Order: sequence, then C-alpha cells, then structure tokens
Amino acid sequence: MGALAGRVALVTGGSRGIGRGIALRLGRDGALVGVHYGSSKEAAEEVVAEVRAEGGEAFAVRAELGVPGDAAELFGGVDEELRLRGLEPRLDVLVNNAATSGSARIDEVTPELVDRICAVNVKSLVLVVQEALRRMGEGGRVVNISSAVTRMAYPESVVYSMSKGAMDTMTLALAKELGPRGITVNAVSPGFIATDMNAKLRTTEEGAARLASMSAFGRIGQPADIADVVAFLASGDSRWVTGQLIDGSGGSGL
Repeated sequence: MGALAGRVALVTGGSRGIGRGIALRLGRDGALVGVHYGSSKEAAEEVVAEVRAEGGEAFAVRAELGVPGDAAELFGGVDEELRLRGLEPRLDVLVNNAATSGSARIDEVTPELVDRICAVNVKSLVLVVQEALRRMGEGGRVVNISSAVTRMAYPESVVYSMSKGAMDTMTLALAKELGPRGITVNAVSPGFIATDMNAKLRTTEEGAARLASMSAFGRIGQPADIADVVAFLASGDSRWVTGQLIDGSGGSGL
C-alpha cells in the first residue's frame, strides 16, 4: 500500500520528460494515474506500460491543449476511463505539467508566439484547473510545474517566463481560495532538467557543462529529482503546506 493508494491522479504532459517521471513516481506510490498526452499516443502508452510493470495502474488520455474545448475533452476522457473501472468521476491529485516553450528575446517576439504560449500555459491551465476542482474533494492536491525563470532573469524566452510567472500567481491565489476546502495548491520550479525541451543545449560537452555548472551540485537535474518533490506535495504528508513556490533547481543561481 503506497502513500497514494486509492487516489486518482492526472499528470498533464505526462508522456515525456518531467511529466513522465512524475507519472511513474505517482504510480509507484499507488495512485491510479491518468497520463495525458497531446500527440504521441505511443509515448503515453509506454509510460502506462511501465507503471503497470512496476505494479501500478495507469491509463492514457488525449487532449490537445490550447484550443477551444480542451479541458472538457481532457476530463471527458478521464471520466470515461474511471467509469470503465467502475468508479465515479473524481480527481484527487492534479499535476499541471503540460506547457509549450519558445525561445525569443523581446525584439523577436511575434503575436503568434504570444498567442500560442499563453493559450497553453495560461488559458488552458486555468480551464483545466476549473474542471479538476469540480471533481476534487477535501484532501485534494494541485501541483503546478513552474520554472526557475520566475526568479532568475532569462531574457532568451521572455514570453515563456511571463507565462510561468502567471502560474506562480495563480498558485498563491488558489491556495487562499481552496484552503477552506482542504485542498492544497503548490508549485515546483525546476531549473535545467535533462529532457527533450532543452536537448539542443546539451548537444556539446561545453553546453552540457555550462548547464551543469548552474546547479550547486554541478550536474544537470533528472526528471526523478522533480518527481520526488511532487510526490511529497501529492501525499498526505504535505497537508500543512500550501501556497508555496518550491525551488527545484538544484540550487541554481545561488
């Protein structure tokens, strides 16, 4: 019996990178994990298979985020999967990990880039949380995957940084709003983690060394480093922790 036995969790963007690591960890802890994906069903099914191979239970659910009806499509899929298992529609843990990025300094920003990033990282985020809260009861957990760029200047991706700042602000507001319902809301802010999103920056030894040097530990983070923090915030042990923006950057920028 894991710490999350009997709980239903949803990880958006759970088919790869940090989301994959989180889905695997929550599955090990006993949760029934919804692994959301936008385009790669094969990748999501691989995560589901790995969770099951480790003794857990999971399912894949597709929804394109940042388009009209995205949250309804996502939770329609989650609700259906629960019904197939004889469960009523509900959600105990929501991990908002899905995001889109785009490198652009202020003079390179286009209206299209702003629309795309904000549609996924801000608008969709709000609507997904809204749907989740209709299904979440006392003891629920909302964990937002933010970024260290909200405390360290990163002009190379100004719009992405702004979108994560919006997530941090929402974390604080919702923690205050949902406290009376016994729901905690927290954010985790990774630094550079070895994922597809920053693979180009690690293609050379010099590039990889530069990223590693940002951490106090002298290495690039791994998805499991973030997943372990999320596992605490998703568990009952975090019952007295809410409205926190937890730095998960390995001491980057100290």
